[in-house]
Amino acid sequence: MTKIDLFSGFLGAGKTTLIKKLIAEAYTGEKLVIIENEFGDISIDGGFLQEAGVQVREMNAGCICCSLVGDFSTALMQVYKDYAPDRILIEPSGVGKLSDVIRAVEGVSDQGLVLSGCTTVVDAKKCKMYMKNFGEFFNDQITHAKTIVLSHTDDMAEGKINDCLALLKEKNQNALIVTTPWTQLTGKQILEAMEQPQAPLLDTEEVCPHCKDSHGHHHHDHDGHEHHHHGEECCCGHDHDAHEHHHHHGEECTCGCGHDHGEGHHHHHHADEVFVSWGKETAAHYTREKLTEILNELSNESRFGMVLRAKGIVPGDEGWFHFDYTPGEADVRIGTAAITGRLCVIGSGLQEDALEALFD
Repeated sequence: MTKIDLFSGFLGAGKTTLIKKLIAEAYTGEKLVIIENEFGDISIDGGFLQEAGVQVREMNAGCICCSLVGDFSTALMQVYKDYAPDRILIEPSGVGKLSDVIRAVEGVSDQGLVLSGCTTVVDAKKCKMYMKNFGEFFNDQITHAKTIVLSHTDDMAEGKINDCLALLKEKNQNALIVTTPWTQLTGKQILEAMEQPQAPLLDTEEVCPHCKDSHGHHHHDHDGHEHHHHGEECCCGHDHDAHEHHHHHGEECTCGCGHDHGEGHHHHHHADEVFVSWGKETAAHYTREKLTEILNELSNESRFGMVLRAKGIVPGDEGWFHFDYTPGEADVRIGTAAITGRLCVIGSGLQEDALEALFD
């Protein structure tokens, strides 16, 4: 039986860092395969994970969403047949909906694969902001997690951590929440928390015809959105908030799309409706000072749009720089070389020409 561990988390939460810790301290002796699903065409994190000697399977055709569930299930079974691993680690895109990924995994759970851990990593410092501005995506990752691991709590005041906990518990009262800084925990301790048993993550009862057809597929209109007629009550009685947005008159949309959907409008956003990925390969060299200056510039929303995540590996005057950016935080460090420099920026309403000029 091959175990599957899911690692969800909004942009820049620290999924890859947690996976690397578990590989080094908890998964020792196991044959591992990682399926990584980047949002956009430029892969960055796969190289970091390959350094740990793990087989990495990358899927860069956009985030796993309900329209790709079948494709992903097929890819998952192929990995299982090709490598026969002890454990498959799945790292979905930071803007992916965890409910869709769980649905894909549970579709093959009777074929020698078992969902062992379903973990969402949450940047405790940005929890409130992301919940308010990108609730449709962020909250889905919280609601469906079995374990929630807080990151960046090292220098946070106890009151701020408790505020974050309160917000998370409003969305998920059953998940085990890890608040201790990772430096004080071993990978084995975190894995034990991840593998604690819990109730099924998705409601597996038969749902009404408005939700699925006789073959179990979601109904979509030509835009790929789940569709309910205006004013029509769903006969199944299920709460669809995990994958649908209901807006009352005058209520602000928290998906980040910037639209006023009006009264009674039911909306299911795909990530590519709300988020944009821009990236490129480059041979340009940077100094540490210049790269840091560039990353700090990304906070200028009027020039570049809302930048939520930037990461890359580029050549520099001190060697190869690995960099990360999330709102208000930039990190530049020395790392291993890549075949060529590459960088990726993810956000909402990105001004791509301005980003091209900035990095040039």
